[in-house]
Amino acid sequence: MANIELNEQEIIRRESLGKLRELGINPYPAALYPVSATAQEIKDGFDAEKGNFQDVCIAGRIMSRRIMGAASFIELLDSTGKIQVYVKRDEICPGEDKTMYNTVFKKLLDIGDIIGIKGFAFFTQTGTLSVHAKELTVLSKSLRVLPIVKTDADGTVHDGFTDPELRYRQRYVDLIVNPEVKDPFVKRAVIMQTMRQYFNEAGCLEVETPVLQPIPGGATARPFITHHNSLDVDMYLRIASELYLKRLIVGGFPGVYEFAKYFRNEGMDRTHNPEFTCMELYVAYKDYFWMMEFTEKMLEKVAVATNGTSKVMIGGNEIEFKAPYRRLRILDAIKEYAGVDVTGMDEAQLRETCKQLHVEIDPTMGKGKLIDAIFGEYAEKNLIQPTFITDYPVEMSPLTKRCRYDESLTERFELFVNGKELANAYSELNDPIDQLERFEEQAALKSKGDDEAMYIDYDFVRALEYGMPPTSGIGIGIDRLTMFMTGAETIQDVLFFPMMRPEKF
Repeated sequence: MANIELNEQEIIRRESLGKLRELGINPYPAALYPVSATAQEIKDGFDAEKGNFQDVCIAGRIMSRRIMGAASFIELLDSTGKIQVYVKRDEICPGEDKTMYNTVFKKLLDIGDIIGIKGFAFFTQTGTLSVHAKELTVLSKSLRVLPIVKTDADGTVHDGFTDPELRYRQRYVDLIVNPEVKDPFVKRAVIMQTMRQYFNEAGCLEVETPVLQPIPGGATARPFITHHNSLDVDMYLRIASELYLKRLIVGGFPGVYEFAKYFRNEGMDRTHNPEFTCMELYVAYKDYFWMMEFTEKMLEKVAVATNGTSKVMIGGNEIEFKAPYRRLRILDAIKEYAGVDVTGMDEAQLRETCKQLHVEIDPTMGKGKLIDAIFGEYAEKNLIQPTFITDYPVEMSPLTKRCRYDESLTERFELFVNGKELANAYSELNDPIDQLERFEEQAALKSKGDDEAMYIDYDFVRALEYGMPPTSGIGIGIDRLTMFMTGAETIQDVLFFPMMRPEKF
C-alpha cells in the first residue's frame, strides 16, 4: 500500500488528519459511543406534539453538507438510511472557543467522515425532519473520496458507482453509495432463517462437517488441492458435505443438515462462483417422493417470507412457488423437448444421437454425461415454472438408490426453476456392495480423463456396511436460491465478495 500514488484530495485529507491530531482530537477514538436511535427509528417514531427524541444520540457518515456561515446542514447516513442534521456554531461550541465549528467542522471534516451527533429531533421551517446538534464528535476520518452519486429532479442518477468490477472489488464502497445493494443480502438472511426454522420444526439437527477432506467426495466436481504440512499429506477443500452427513445418519441421527461453503475448481460465470454456499439435508426413513413434497412446501414458505407472496419475478418470468410442482422423468423430458427417445441406448448410440442433435461432447464423457448433455441442451431452458426432473439413469447418479420399478434408473430428482437447476435430491444408496461398484465405475471414468469423476471413499463404504437406514437427501444452492428470490441477474449480486482475479497494488 505504501507505493500507491495519492491524488490531491487524498493528500488534503491526510493533512486534515494531522491537523485534527494537532488540535488534540483523536480521529479514531476507541471509546464507546452511546448511539440511542437510528435514522429510520426517528423518521418512523418522531411526533412533534409528543416531543419525543429530545435527547437522542445518532452516528453515521457525512454524505453531503451545506455550510451557511454560523449554521449548516448535514446529510447523515447510518445503517438504516439518511437523515438531516442541523449544526449551529454556538450550539456545538458554547463559550468563546469556536474551533470545533470554524476549524474542525468547516475545514477538517469531509464527505465520508463518520461522526456522532447528540441533540434533539425537530421539523425545520420547510417541514424537513432533522436532528438539531448539541454536540458533535469525530468518530472516524475518511482518507479516500467517496463517489458522489447525484439524482436529479427526474430521478436520473448521475456519476453513479456502477462499474461492475469496481462494485464487486470494493463492495464496501458499493454498500455506502448504493444502499439498495443491501436488500438481496438482507433477504438472503431471511431465506436461510426460514429454512433453518422449517428444518428444526421437522426434527432435524444443524451440524458441521470438515472443510478439509482427504477425499473430495459427494459430488462430481474438480477440487481445490492444498497441503497439510504437519501430516505431510495433500488435502482437498470440500466439494460437498454428503458423505459426512450420511455417516451421521449411520450413527443414529434421524435428520441432519448443514449450510456449508463448497469449493469447486471450475469456471466462473453469471451463475457460478468457485466458492459458494450449499445446504444439504438428510432424513432417515424417507424417500425422494417424500422429499419432493417437503421441498416444494419449504420453497413456498421461503418465497412468502422473503417477498410476501409465493409469486416471484425472475427476469421477465413470473414464477409461482406455491406447491405442488410438475414432475417429469428425465428421459420423457428429452423425448418432449429434443424429440428423441434415448431409453436403452448404449454409449455408442448416445454419441451418434448427440452428433445428430449437434450437442457438443468429448471422448471422456460416459453414458451419464452424454444424456445430461442432451438434456442440458434441449430441455433445461424450457423448464421455467418449478419442475421436478426425476428418475435419472444409474450412470448419472453414483450415490443414488436404484428405482424400485426399473433398476436401470435411480430415485433421483433435480428441481429446475427458470431454466436453471436449484436442487438435487435422492433416495440415498445404502447398499454398500452396490455403492462400491458405483465408486469403481467412477474410478474407471477418471482413468479415461474425466477429472470430475468421484474418488473411491472406502471409509464411507465401511460406514454403509454397518447399516444406513433408508434415507432421502437434498442439496440446494443458497446463492442461486437467493438470486431467484431477489430477482438478481448474476451470482455476483448475491455474494458480498465474489471471486475475482487479484488486484496488483
